[in-house]
Amino acid sequence: MGKSDTTSVNRKAEIISAAIEVFAEIGYYRATTAQVAQRAKISQPYIFRFFSSKEALLLAALEVSWTRVIDSFRKVMESSLSEQLESDLIRAYDEILDSYQNEILLQMQAQTIQENSIREEMRKGFEEVRRIVLDAFRDAGIPNSKERTMLFLARGMLCNISTVLDMPELMEK
Repeated sequence: MGKSDTTSVNRKAEIISAAIEVFAEIGYYRATTAQVAQRAKISQPYIFRFFSSKEALLLAALEVSWTRVIDSFRKVMESSLSEQLESDLIRAYDEILDSYQNEILLQMQAQTIQENSIREEMRKGFEEVRRIVLDAFRDAGIPNSKERTMLFLARGMLCNISTVLDMPELMEK
């Protein structure tokens, strides 16, 4: 990969990061590509060198956020002992919430957007996370793996709400 290719890849990643911040802060519908460009310190037309539309930019941002969760869970499964698997996955998700809250806020917003391409990206992300967790629970011999997976995903959604609304009491045991 030449210097120009590396610069393009880095610039694309910077645009996606800026979009995640802007979309999470002010909402996808209210945000403009001009605001994303300003955050990325580039011109607005430069965004369209990489993304054909604001929707394409959102899809790329969602892919980044789902990839982070999926890669994190896969890493846990490679190193976790069976009896610690669920608590290690919870800890990994908590770390994502702490370090990449805007990505989770973006996913939460995207759950309500009705465009087919966005709904499909969200479905794909949830399906992959569910499959990974279910397979991990089954491989670890966790009883009632389907129900435990559903409860794990539900807890993740509650974590999201607790974080966004600043209501830690939702997560108290």
